[in-house]
Amino acid sequence: MYARGVDQLNYHHLRYFWATAREGSVTRASERLHVSQPTVTAQIRKLEEALGEKLIARAGRGLTLTDAGRLVQRYAEEIFGLGGELLTALGGRPTGRPVRLAVGIANVLPKLVAYRLLEPALRLPEPFQIQCFEDKPERLLAELAVQGLDIVLADQPMPPTVRVRAFTHLLGHCGVAIFGTPRLAREYARSFPQSLDGAPLLVPTDNTALRRSLDQWFEGRAIRPRVVAEFEDSALLKVFGEAGAGLFPAPAAIEAEIRERYGVRRVGTLPNLRERFYVISPERRLSNPAVVAISQSARRDLFAVIRER
Repeated sequence: MYARGVDQLNYHHLRYFWATAREGSVTRASERLHVSQPTVTAQIRKLEEALGEKLIARAGRGLTLTDAGRLVQRYAEEIFGLGGELLTALGGRPTGRPVRLAVGIANVLPKLVAYRLLEPALRLPEPFQIQCFEDKPERLLAELAVQGLDIVLADQPMPPTVRVRAFTHLLGHCGVAIFGTPRLAREYARSFPQSLDGAPLLVPTDNTALRRSLDQWFEGRAIRPRVVAEFEDSALLKVFGEAGAGLFPAPAAIEAEIRERYGVRRVGTLPNLRERFYVISPERRLSNPAVVAISQSARRDLFAVIRER
């Protein structure tokens, strides 16, 4: 590959190519970058002219990378990955104004857990401005890849099939408790957890780690609750539970908040079932002060208490 001169390489053009290569189409890249398709195409063409190589070729209705394109993509992964680490590291330096921390929150993550995880960052001596974005994990990871987010909070590690230069850090784990209105709690507390066989149950959708764990747990014990409804939004699930539509699972780490906010009681904790929470970051070793505070507080306070019970 012959480049006309490294001084002519425009990293803005490179970012547009990188996004297109990752998304697999100009259309999806333009949506991710919030620009028009002609803009993306023009930026890639300028990069190709600067490098003196064709980077993308048509393949039916889609796109494919040329040999030169694949080489450029590998370098772009390293360039923007290192750039993200640099920005994260500099984010910890005092500037006299609030430091921005853009957080992606998986839409399946309980809102109370998300708050408890992020709250320590609000108590740091240096002010941090937290921006929260809720979406499906795969979309959040795409934003993390193009540095639209600093971290992602999730209920499961980053899948190995996702090609994002990022690292998964376990924040902690806790038991899974079953909650219900006082009437339902009294009815199903006796002979728990066998009492859950045939019990009305509100559950998260099957794209969550908790749902998969629940299904395996119930199947292993030949317990078959009656699933009343499934929810992608954990807050909506608890609202239905508050109204008495059924029992519902939730992390034992936030039991006090759930009981106070929704007026429910704990029926019991499912033996040997754990729910885990993660932060996904471009950093192999966490250094951003806000992210470090989140990680340390989660392990020391939020989840440590549960392990001692």
